[in-house]
Amino acid sequence: MFKALRIASIASSWLFTLATLTVLFQAIPGRAESGDILGPGDNIRVTVFQNPDLTTETRISQEGTIRMPLIGEVGLAGLSPGDAGVRIAKQLKDGQFLVDPQVTLTVLQVRSRQVSILGQVAHPGRYALDETRTRLTDALALAGGITPAGDETVNVMTTRDGKPVKLAIDVATIYQNPDIPANIEIVAGDTIFAQKAPVFYIYGEVQHAGAYRLEKNLNVVQALSLGGGITLRGTERGMKISRRGPNGSLNKIDAQPGDKVQADDVIYVSESFF
Repeated sequence: MFKALRIASIASSWLFTLATLTVLFQAIPGRAESGDILGPGDNIRVTVFQNPDLTTETRISQEGTIRMPLIGEVGLAGLSPGDAGVRIAKQLKDGQFLVDPQVTLTVLQVRSRQVSILGQVAHPGRYALDETRTRLTDALALAGGITPAGDETVNVMTTRDGKPVKLAIDVATIYQNPDIPANIEIVAGDTIFAQKAPVFYIYGEVQHAGAYRLEKNLNVVQALSLGGGITLRGTERGMKISRRGPNGSLNKIDAQPGDKVQADDVIYVSESFF
């Protein structure tokens, strides 16, 4: 009999401990596995266990709130989905609408922390940012990177100190040294535009006339090599460059082999008559 009483005492102690742990666990606000923080524009679904009439699919307003049946306006911006569920459950309980509500909040679509990545990237569009710090190179990677037709310099339209700012950033330099300050942090609402790379044109007595990407510090001789070189009938003497002036006028200038090529230059190689 003494042995039976001892077993009963141990079982009672374990049950008490388990009950205590259960209460403590329920008192700790839940956290979503993804660690998302809710913000204006996010689409969410609120589900109340055994109360399907309270299921709500809505978008968080610009004020950071939603409207729930019975309790009305609830502020959710800045909370994790788990904490938001705890807040809704508390208001349902405090309002004496439900005795012990179990609330689950699911994020259907993240719109509060998005950036636009446009232009010469593999997959232009809007992308959601992680909670961790997102650098410019990270954001470009989300869109599949810059295409071969894209320039090494991208434009970032952002807000700094409450004022709109446009930044031109050389991405090639960043990839050589990812820790330089130019690899700025991208924040919600930013727009990244990868512009088309500048080109120049070659025609006349060259192997492959056409348009070519303008690399930095490219000179006339290097430009001709991209076009396959001069034909047997061509000559370097008398080469011309057609170039737009600041006022938009088209000027023809004599081209020397070491001259730097500029964007939209048209290099003409004439035929040799000797």
